[in-house]
Amino acid sequence: MVIITFPDKAAENRGLGYLMTHFSGRALRGGIYVVPEAALAALAREGFSFSVKGKATYEQQAAPVPDSASSTVPRRRRRSAGLVRRGG
Repeated sequence: MVIITFPDKAAENRGLGYLMTHFSGRALRGGIYVVPEAALAALAREGFSFSVKGKATYEQQAAPVPDSASSTVPRRRRRSAGLVRRGG
């Protein structure tokens, strides 16, 4: 797996559209993408502009994907210890 970046947002959008339909990979913060080495030849053959930053470390390959859905769910409020209901 290797780390790549794209020169601008337009190239990034086009390149990602191609990558998503042909290869698996991982997006990291800051416009950095971890892709298989075979993706480099395919991107070049299709005429995409990109820069290779080097080999991806194990941590970059296995970085957890943030779950945006879990951060939008409100947490339940805890009841105060003084407001315990008792059956009656």
